[in-house]
Amino acid sequence: MYKVAVIGGGLAGSEASYRLANEGIKVDLYEMRPKKLTPAHRTGKFSELVCSNSLGGREITTGAGLLKEEMRLLNSLILKIAEEHSVPAGGALAVDREKFSEDITKVLEEHENINVIREEITEIPKDYDFILIATGPLTSEKLSKEIQKLTGEEYLYFYDAIAPTVDAETVDYSKGFWGDRYNKGEGDYFNCVLTEEEYEKFYKELLKGKQVPLKDFERAVFFEGCLPIEEIARRGKQTLLFGPMKPVGLIDPKTGKQPYAVVQLRKENKEGTLLSLVGFQTKLKYPEQKRIFRLIPALKDATFVRLGSIHRNTFIQSHKVLKPTLQMKDFPNILFAGQITGVEGYVASASTGILAGINIARIIKGEEPLIFPKTTMLGALVNYITEPKKELQPMNPNFAILPDIKINGRKIKDKRKRKELKAKRALEDMKEFIEKNNL
Repeated sequence: MYKVAVIGGGLAGSEASYRLANEGIKVDLYEMRPKKLTPAHRTGKFSELVCSNSLGGREITTGAGLLKEEMRLLNSLILKIAEEHSVPAGGALAVDREKFSEDITKVLEEHENINVIREEITEIPKDYDFILIATGPLTSEKLSKEIQKLTGEEYLYFYDAIAPTVDAETVDYSKGFWGDRYNKGEGDYFNCVLTEEEYEKFYKELLKGKQVPLKDFERAVFFEGCLPIEEIARRGKQTLLFGPMKPVGLIDPKTGKQPYAVVQLRKENKEGTLLSLVGFQTKLKYPEQKRIFRLIPALKDATFVRLGSIHRNTFIQSHKVLKPTLQMKDFPNILFAGQITGVEGYVASASTGILAGINIARIIKGEEPLIFPKTTMLGALVNYITEPKKELQPMNPNFAILPDIKINGRKIKDKRKRKELKAKRALEDMKEFIEKNNL
């Protein structure tokens, strides 16, 4: 009989344990709470929601909404319990968080194939055939050090500096140019140009911008390598012009001159559907980010797929250490799931737990682990965190990571229609994938 350990009783660990147990596989589910709480958790219950009680939009034309539909097709425990304890929240699925986590805890603790062990794991167990690490962004210090040894020191991040990301189709490309500094490269960056007057306005509003108050488990310690852009600005009016907005080495082909200031956008994925603002990590409140960053002419009407932040986080560089099956490249009997892989948000975390559970069960049964279609939201999300790139920044489910869709070889201009067609394709492909693989 195979021995399986799931480390972490959050959303991903709960989904994986439930999936494995329902496949008739016995699981040891380790959770250090309530013996040892994280700085954010307050109880020892499984799948405790520590921030918002919302699991995001219900509509399939939202990233979270589409992912939920895919998870329902995969018999998600999280969504089943969430619907039973939903509370009014407009177009979002929000829950009574106490009853939600209580019921999930009850289901897992009473399952005949799940053995709950309430203790902190301080090193990777050696007496299991398969191990799933799903310890989340607040992984304990001792286990973090062990994961660091396992993955390689440079592949585990403890401090998360995220720059905003925009939908590439919403950028005004007439307000800048493609090019690399000193023509080194192949034009990988789009340079949003600002005049002196435009820079002055942007700078003043940046200094006035309202910031997110620090949570009790965050420390106001900013490393020089990832200072919030507003902190750089406070050091002097010209500081940004020698930092993330420096125009040095760039010549605007329209004028033949160096711009006064630039904001560089870098491709976030192979398809170039996502562009991130280089060096624009920030503690500004979300509405303020949209208001202030849209003062950059090329981003006047930009859609922000992800907004910037700086916070305590633990996540691995999945693109270096994981296969699209969520197995480690060097140790295929060890898998990762949840936010520690670099996915963001409740449903994204839970969905990777389902995938990990499916693949462990398949390997135990002598079947090949699965790679989900990139046309599905789950497949696209896992593809995003595991595909080659210079550096991984956490990503939430969104339509920009899905492959483009065309009619008669032409792009669909209507944004709503494009999302509807991508969602339809995703659900059809997921249903076909489930049927084909008997999931």
